[in-house]
Amino acid sequence: MTAYGLWGLLPIYFKLLHHVNAVEIVSQRILWSLLLILALLLARRSLADLGPILRDRRLLSALAASAVMIGANWLTYVWAVNAGHVLAASLGYFLNPLVTVGLGVLLLRERLRRGQVAAVGIAAVGVAIMAATALTTLWISVALALSFAFYALIRKLTPVAPMAGLGVETLLLMPAAMAYLFWLSAHGGISFGQDAPTTILLIAAGAVTTVPLLLFATAAHRLPMATLGLLQYLAPSMQFLCGILLFGERLTAGQMTSFALIWLSLILFAADSLTAARRNRLATA
Repeated sequence: MTAYGLWGLLPIYFKLLHHVNAVEIVSQRILWSLLLILALLLARRSLADLGPILRDRRLLSALAASAVMIGANWLTYVWAVNAGHVLAASLGYFLNPLVTVGLGVLLLRERLRRGQVAAVGIAAVGVAIMAATALTTLWISVALALSFAFYALIRKLTPVAPMAGLGVETLLLMPAAMAYLFWLSAHGGISFGQDAPTTILLIAAGAVTTVPLLLFATAAHRLPMATLGLLQYLAPSMQFLCGILLFGERLTAGQMTSFALIWLSLILFAADSLTAARRNRLATA
């Protein structure tokens, strides 16, 4: 839940970097994330954990795929926020839990209880209404939903420690990131180093990126895909409110209706989860 809360506040952070090219922001995120992860691994004396992963073709292939997914997700999201499409970005993460639940049911054979089915159905209606009112920016939403849902699936099925896995992902993304930063610097267009506030924000993007992803990766190994999927509504709800209340994006009647339906589905899902947990405790007792 902490990971989703931090992600919910990301639009505020990236709006402070609206004057920086989205590709540079993502490249800087990769660079500083990798340095932070390597420092943490070194402090924990677990830097050697990267070696077996890098020598295992199966693990390396899986993490290469997850790296592509998270890289595409970062780039789409940063561009959308800085282009004034926070609501479209939030819709992507409203769609994402439905895709995540679907992958869990179809690929992992996870079962949904009746209350969960009802919650997903209501959420699907809400998301469909929201999509119908935002067709011109729907590609943003679909790209974000698919990229993160597949990232979650790959990380759940890949038996690597969260920090080591994220370290390998950022390491695999580093060559492209550094190539772009060198090219940008050679052409006089790099924002890093131009002024202190921008430079500090770009460096801090490493922590802003790494901390919630590590929390998410840990949760992905411990929670069913259905639970993981529906908890993800917290982040887009916060992003949705940021778009309306802080950035002045327009809210249509259809969007208001879909927002209400999605929150209704969350209430139903939470009630079903509490009931199931109570039954399990009684059965165990």
